[in-house]
Amino acid sequence: MTCGPVVLAPHTHLGMVSSDPLTTPDGRYLVVRGRLWRKTNPALDEQARACWTRRLMDARRALRGTPSEEARDAARAPVERAKRALGESGPVWWTDGAPDFNRCLVKNTPYAAWFASLTGGPPLP
Repeated sequence: MTCGPVVLAPHTHLGMVSSDPLTTPDGRYLVVRGRLWRKTNPALDEQARACWTRRLMDARRALRGTPSEEARDAARAPVERAKRALGESGPVWWTDGAPDFNRCLVKNTPYAAWFASLTGGPPLP
C-alpha cells in the first residue's frame, strides 16, 4: 500500500478540547490513565491520515498473538514509520518550540494543574 507523501492541510486551530477521550487544552495530547500520548498531526490531510492510520493498524495487528521474535521485529519498523508519518512519534508537529511530553505522566508535566482541576485531585499515578 502506498500512502504517498505526507501533505499538510492548511493550519487548523489546536485549542479544541474533547471530552472523550480527554485531550489537553492545546490539542497536542490524549490523556490515558494519567499518561500523555501525542495526537495525530491535525494539519495532515484526511487522505494521508486515513492511509497511515490503516498502515499503523495493519502493522499493530501483525504484532498480536504470539508471533515469532523475527515477526515482531519485522512489524516494529512499519509501526514506527506510520507513527512518524502521523506525527505521533519522532519530531513534534507543533512549531512554537514547546517540548514533547509524549508518554509522560501528566503529574510530571506542565499539564498537571489542568488535569488535577478536572479530576478534583492530583493526577493519577
